[in-house]
Amino acid sequence: MTETYNDLRKRLDQGETTCSHIVAGALERAGATKDLNAFLALFNERAAARAEEIDRRVQSGTAGRLAGMTIALKDNIAVRDEQLTCGSRILTGFTSLYSATAVARLEAADAIVIGKTNMDEFAMGSSNESSYFGPAHHPMDRERVPGGSSGGSGIAVATAVTQASLGSETGGSVRQPAAFLGIVGVKPTYGRVSRYGLVAFASSLDQISPFARCVADAALVLETIAGSDPNDATSSTRPVQNYADGLDTADVHGKRIGIPSEYNIDGMHDSVVGALNEMRRRLVEAGAEVVEISLPHTKYTIPCYYVIATAEASSNLARFDGARYGYRSPNATTVEEMYEMSRSEGFGEEVKRRIMLGTFVLSSGYYDAYYRKAQQVRRLIHDDMTSAFANVDLILAPTTPTPAFKLGEKAGDPIAMYLSDIFTAATNLAGVPAISFPAGCDATTGLPIGLQFIAPHFGEAEMFAAAAWAERTLKA
Repeated sequence: MTETYNDLRKRLDQGETTCSHIVAGALERAGATKDLNAFLALFNERAAARAEEIDRRVQSGTAGRLAGMTIALKDNIAVRDEQLTCGSRILTGFTSLYSATAVARLEAADAIVIGKTNMDEFAMGSSNESSYFGPAHHPMDRERVPGGSSGGSGIAVATAVTQASLGSETGGSVRQPAAFLGIVGVKPTYGRVSRYGLVAFASSLDQISPFARCVADAALVLETIAGSDPNDATSSTRPVQNYADGLDTADVHGKRIGIPSEYNIDGMHDSVVGALNEMRRRLVEAGAEVVEISLPHTKYTIPCYYVIATAEASSNLARFDGARYGYRSPNATTVEEMYEMSRSEGFGEEVKRRIMLGTFVLSSGYYDAYYRKAQQVRRLIHDDMTSAFANVDLILAPTTPTPAFKLGEKAGDPIAMYLSDIFTAATNLAGVPAISFPAGCDATTGLPIGLQFIAPHFGEAEMFAAAAWAERTLKA
């Protein structure tokens, strides 16, 4: 049985454990699972000092809401005076000068950050294989991927090293590893969480997003990090709801749930189809109305996403040039060579592929044919979601078409890798929230299966309630 943070906090307040003991255990487990290559850095001294400080506040009754909660951070989220590599050679040795707003809010609530986690380079990938520091491994099968790009953060939670973690979502990079690892992953509404301190991949899509082992913990983390931030003009001023309240008794009776007909695709694994059908049955049994809906522009999701995301990436990654910080080629003899060689040697193959794609679609002869057209299609995908939510409260869908695949299985076929995000990317394009939750395991391999609830803009509270009900009913 997974210990929730509320259970842990009760033990902490009753003196049955201490933050120092919790942190020591987390660091010990991180060391014991080192072969998974989930962590790129551990903050041993920093975390231990924070734990001692918070223990004093627990004793005085002044501890914050998340006292004793251990957190791991994807290494594209800034922590002051700590490394910030984005899983790339080009940022090896770089130290952040400030902390991300989401990190500052967690620490203000007395959560304890214990380290930075492995990731696909600059968050570009669906398997955590493109990291300069080597791939991360699935804890249930070392020959399989944990999912990406936030694979390391997902592993930290799945192996109980930390209570929760933060990753980033651009096209499914938290929900996909959550599904592969059998944990909860949340993609909030665009603008619900400040992006200040998140290294940009595609600015109109990126969102800092939490992992947890249960829905209640994920809700608590999101509630803590959400809200307006003057450092991020795209952050929403809309008040943050109490996502964690009432989840123990949440129900779906009377809810209208839509299942997109377009998500019944060729090649979807039988175990995923089975999990979806079982959830449909349980929803109806609980008094929900389940209806088929249409998202007619689904087939354009992946092409649209990979035009917009690569275009924004080519612009955002132009700042990494070897001139001011990060990797600089030792072989360059001229300024032109410094730029060219530093970027050629510093970026990996997948990042260079996406920079070139993005530069191409933004070039003068092709801008209208590709980038402008993709933005128009994005509006159609957004409108599909808006129309659907005029008739249903939530959308139920698979998170991924298959369980975790093997290391190297899709590495040589970028298109096959990109299609791993077929069920997740549309929510990023539309800016709506979604939550992936465990929905059983494949009977043959024992690997986890994930399903997701998608909600209308700022519908996180209803989304968490449905996921909490699903979590509870699947355990019954």
